[in-house]
Amino acid sequence: MPSQERSLRLLKQEDLDAIVAIDETATGKNRREYFERKIASIVRNRSDINCSLVAEVDGKVVGFAMGYLFFGEFGISDPTATIDGIGVAPEYRHHGLAAEIVEQFVMNMKAAGVKKIYTLVNWEQFGLMKFFAAQKFAPSKSVNLELALP
Repeated sequence: MPSQERSLRLLKQEDLDAIVAIDETATGKNRREYFERKIASIVRNRSDINCSLVAEVDGKVVGFAMGYLFFGEFGISDPTATIDGIGVAPEYRHHGLAAEIVEQFVMNMKAAGVKKIYTLVNWEQFGLMKFFAAQKFAPSKSVNLELALP
């Protein structure tokens, strides 16, 4: 992969098919409707700032990080951001691409004045927790609460 041309850019509507395919290889589920709504919200909603990124190798989308920039939501007065989706095509994993995407996301958020970036990881996803720990993410002081409905 080192001889191939890599680039990062902001996510566009046209990236939908590639993102759905990357996610499906990771989750085993086709979540097209979810990503259609999410990408539409990111791309078309001009009140939000598009901070979501895709990675391309030789012009092909092979990775992504989707997130949001918040100004005062959830009672937090400082600008914050979230990464709520990340993925890399299987043949491009273990080449530092996901770390490169997160690094760029972090740089972009610093430039926007963000002091904290949040993400949620399911307890059973040890590989993903290890990845985020390597990116210097740590457990938050916030508590994620849930209510299971019957």
